[in-house]
Amino acid sequence: MRRYDLHTHSVHSDGTTRPAQIAADAAEAGLAGFALTDHDTIDGWDEAREAAHLARIDFLPGIEITTKHDHRSRHLLAFGIEPAAGELFDALAEVRRSRVARAREMVRRLGADFRITWDEVVGSEDARTVGRPHIADALVAAGYFTDRTAALTQALHPASPYYLGSSAIDTTEAIRMVRAAGGVPVLAHPAAYRQRTPVGSDELREFAAAGLWGIELQHPENRDDWLPELERAAAELGLTATGASDYHGAGKPNRLGERSSSAETWDGIRALAAVPG
Repeated sequence: MRRYDLHTHSVHSDGTTRPAQIAADAAEAGLAGFALTDHDTIDGWDEAREAAHLARIDFLPGIEITTKHDHRSRHLLAFGIEPAAGELFDALAEVRRSRVARAREMVRRLGADFRITWDEVVGSEDARTVGRPHIADALVAAGYFTDRTAALTQALHPASPYYLGSSAIDTTEAIRMVRAAGGVPVLAHPAAYRQRTPVGSDELREFAAAGLWGIELQHPENRDDWLPELERAAAELGLTATGASDYHGAGKPNRLGERSSSAETWDGIRALAAVPG
């Protein structure tokens, strides 16, 4: 059976691996293809596409959009969007500007107790979407924490005095903009353990009415006890269940291809996407 990983991150956001290496690793892992879904940017598409061609596997251009609904963080995967879509990319540019301002302020707050600098946080010139993972990596490099997860759950936890909330696009509005840009919207990790509550059935119904196509039910961070209700709601609403690893290289323990989608799901997305590969 052909397997596809629909959720990966590179150095262009908060991953630690270049797009070309993800393509090579995907081929080695026996995947038939992968999607690159960096946060709020499509900068890695060209490199990933070329490397996938060389590795003789399929590539699907994607993005993970930072969104919120009723003050709750919700992330949206969008596949095959048209890069010339002005409305969506104007909104994404504003999100990136806000993320940088937020990160700078968090680094300033951390400076009272941790000796890290903004230059140490920014690090890679490739990353345009600076966020908590980049700050966490700087804290690890400075010797304050053992790994990224420890820094995120301690100094950078939402209850921490160093934490600052982020701005985001409204989820239903993001779904609408993705559809207008010729893309295929899929709700990311709706039952992730780091969320205080899973996405509710009423919330999912609202997203489906806005044009949501799928929901990432197979994800290594989804809580098993939260999934049955979501599975029932997704089936009732006709949403396609997808699977993916949410691979971040060394940034997360998630392994490339540990969750995957079928050829039928992959082909369904490509048939609808403005940019299928």
